[in-house]
Amino acid sequence: MFDTRPNRGAEIALVGRSNVGKSTLMRELTGHSFDTGGKPGVTRSPNHYDWAPEDFVITDLPGFGFMSGVDEEHREQIKTEIVHYLEEYADNVLVAILVVDGKSVIDIIDRHSGPDEIPYDVEMFHFLRDLDIPTIVAVNKMDKVDDEDERLDALCDRLGLYPPWKQWQDTIVPISAKKGQLEPLNEAVRSHLHEQERDDLFKFF
Repeated sequence: MFDTRPNRGAEIALVGRSNVGKSTLMRELTGHSFDTGGKPGVTRSPNHYDWAPEDFVITDLPGFGFMSGVDEEHREQIKTEIVHYLEEYADNVLVAILVVDGKSVIDIIDRHSGPDEIPYDVEMFHFLRDLDIPTIVAVNKMDKVDDEDERLDALCDRLGLYPPWKQWQDTIVPISAKKGQLEPLNEAVRSHLHEQERDDLFKFF
């Protein structure tokens, strides 16, 4: 079990498969560099970032799904630990940010959709909502996508949200973490914080 979590009441958690840019996003949100490697799946335990005087932590959970050089048993173990972590701290997590790669997410979901298989991203989205955690899907690397509306509508469809995506702006947000283009994400996070009467945390977003 991940046991590195600082003792903080309020949390924002980043989840997503390996190599979608979670660590880059974490760096953009906190202004702090974390130890990440060039290979997917290098983050094996959560990165937490907290501010001394604040009862608040941002957590970047390890990536789930395929990782080169990591056997399936270990991958499943990481996924199980992520699930346990989210279940244990569901009451503390004000917002979960599910990070996906805008360029490849539709292909990945379609490749793993079948009678006996639910794609990880779809499964995680519904799992977070089942835990009653307000969930934002941060669609990263959108600077590399030409057909933004079409792609985001397709993602809504796969997640069981009725397109067009623009009616889900608190849930589906196009971003480019590498370029620091996070405004739609910040707005969505603020909206969820406001609903939970946590405007005091706006300064972080």
